[in-house]
Amino acid sequence: MRNLRSHILTSLLTVIVIAQLIAVSRAAEPLPSWVDNPTKESIIQFVKAATYKGSQNYIPPEERIAVFDNDGTLWTEQPMPFQFAFAIDRVKALAPQHPEWKNEQPFKAILENDRSYAAKATQQDIGKVMMATHAGMTTDEFQNTVLSWIRTANNPRFQRPYTDLVYQPMLELLTYLRANGFRTFIVSGGTSDFMRPWVENVYGIPPEQVVGSSLVTEYTAENGKPVLKILPKIDFIDNGAGKPVGIHKFIGRRPVMAAGNSDGDLQMLQYTAGGSGIRKMLLIHHTDANREYAYDKGAEEALKAAKENGWTVVDMKNDWNVIYPFKTKKEGGK
Repeated sequence: MRNLRSHILTSLLTVIVIAQLIAVSRAAEPLPSWVDNPTKESIIQFVKAATYKGSQNYIPPEERIAVFDNDGTLWTEQPMPFQFAFAIDRVKALAPQHPEWKNEQPFKAILENDRSYAAKATQQDIGKVMMATHAGMTTDEFQNTVLSWIRTANNPRFQRPYTDLVYQPMLELLTYLRANGFRTFIVSGGTSDFMRPWVENVYGIPPEQVVGSSLVTEYTAENGKPVLKILPKIDFIDNGAGKPVGIHKFIGRRPVMAAGNSDGDLQMLQYTAGGSGIRKMLLIHHTDANREYAYDKGAEEALKAAKENGWTVVDMKNDWNVIYPFKTKKEGGK
């Protein structure tokens, strides 16, 4: 009888140990918010091939550069890029200092919440708003303004902070890549000064690994202290063909992996694909109107190029179990 009890106890302990090992194994599985399908597998196989020293496709650690667009690739970009939402809020905050804005477009439309005008705003209009709200401050003052806005502003649809609307699957991808010796960079049309104050806390990407558009800054002194002043003049546009230029200028190595979601990322994807050895190009396709948004506008050429060149198109609806970190699979899944 004693032997039988001992046997049963040993068997139960074995079952418990096996269950724990399975649980640990599953917890360590990369990309848990990605659906187990060929899209996820292709990413894992790329990383394995790039990091296994016995592989003919091995990539030395110093060459493991992965670049990511921000708007629409790492976080939501609808109904407008979040930096423009910041600029609109700044117009309203600064309006008492600019009574002339009541009769001057596009400021008049913003102050009157005229969405019909906003929908047809030109690049010149947008430029005027950006200059009026981003220039005239020191870089430290602008950083504090951005951080204050990020902490207090909410997205109108989801009624959550904008930094909650980052994509959980992409956070996992960034972590997975870094765990395998990749350096992850943001290469975005948004300005570096807007992104750098918060990206490290949100994405784990340090500010020096952000390549963005920029306004001219100049060194000066205020009250005897050296500062950098932001001027109302464009320095660099990091979009379209500007992205490969920015990568060369600020990173100095051609990436082996790139992720984008629009035609503004096409040249970055092409530049990455044009290097030697194995490459991985991801195009995030917004297909989930329920959990996020569904649209192809502005990505037509990139989708065409992805199909022609065999790049990986990430279908949000079918490839991601969860969109946002604040959603569980049950709440946010299909």
